[in-house]
Amino acid sequence: MDADSARNITLRRLIPGDAARLVAASDLFDHPVADSGAREFLAKPGHHLLLAEDADGRAVGFVSGVETSHPDKGTEMFLYELAVAPDWRRRGVASHLVNALAEIARELGCYGMWTGTEPGNEAALATYLSTGARLEPGTTTVVYDLA
Repeated sequence: MDADSARNITLRRLIPGDAARLVAASDLFDHPVADSGAREFLAKPGHHLLLAEDADGRAVGFVSGVETSHPDKGTEMFLYELAVAPDWRRRGVASHLVNALAEIARELGCYGMWTGTEPGNEAALATYLSTGARLEPGTTTVVYDLA
């Protein structure tokens, strides 16, 4: 992150009482965030959401993560979603958010962190690679539509 961006960004780890902050950051999400959805996400154990806020307290980015455990593997962090406001992109905000989520995962004893993205999403791939990730060869995403 460049020096100006680093001075002007605060990372806020949201807690269950922060649903209104999450709703206010709706423009960063794919769909508007409902209060009930914000409360549900923030209340669930193992769910994490960090907001990047500018000097005026406006949300300019977020990362969400979910702890996943398996009996023979232990617990890992799934980086569920990452977004940065267009006027804050290419200023290190995404990397700062990913690194902060990885630090939470380490503190929680997670053995690893993973995510998925589209092969052509160059910005996401650059962020993940610059923060220490490696690409897993030969993987395929399988999706079930259950609604």
